[in-house]
This record gives sequence, structure tokens and C-alpha cells, in this order.
Amino acid sequence: MANNKRGPEPGSQKAKHGGQAVREKYGPEFYSKIGKKGGETVKEKRGPQFYAEIGKKGGESTKRQQGSEFYSKIGKKGGEKGRSSTNAADAKE
Repeated sequence: MANNKRGPEPGSQKAKHGGQAVREKYGPEFYSKIGKKGGETVKEKRGPQFYAEIGKKGGESTKRQQGSEFYSKIGKKGGEKGRSSTNAADAKE
């Protein structure tokens, strides 16, 4: 498949340099702004259900690659963080 886009090949050193130049010129907030704009455009065109579908696909892919135990591990980590912050709030009262 030919790359019909202008500019350097994605992932090449020239493309990386171009990204660094943009970051220096516009700052890191620029990427947040254009990312949000792109996400809102996708949401308008495809609807919020699209994000649910791709999230499910990503979760299935992660489960295949990492195994179901992975979710147990990250669930426990999240639960521990939640408990510690809740306990800290209780201690203040």
C-alpha cells in the first residue's frame, strides 16, 4: 500500500524531527487541543457507541495478550489505592 500523504514516512527520523519542531513552536498543549478536537469530531461522526466498541475490542486484545489474571492484578491495585485514600479521609474526620 503506497503512502499518498505528503511529508516524511511516519515513524521515520524526519517525521520525529518534525514533531519535535511542532512541539517547540506550539508547545505540548497544542497536542492536547488537537487531540480533543479530533476526538469530538469522531464522536460527532460515529457516535459515542463507537468508543464503547473500540474499548471492548481493546479489552479483549489485552485479555488475549496479558491473560485474565492481569485484570485481577490491576483491580487489586486500584482497590488498594481507593481504600488508602478513603482511609486517609476517614482519619481526618
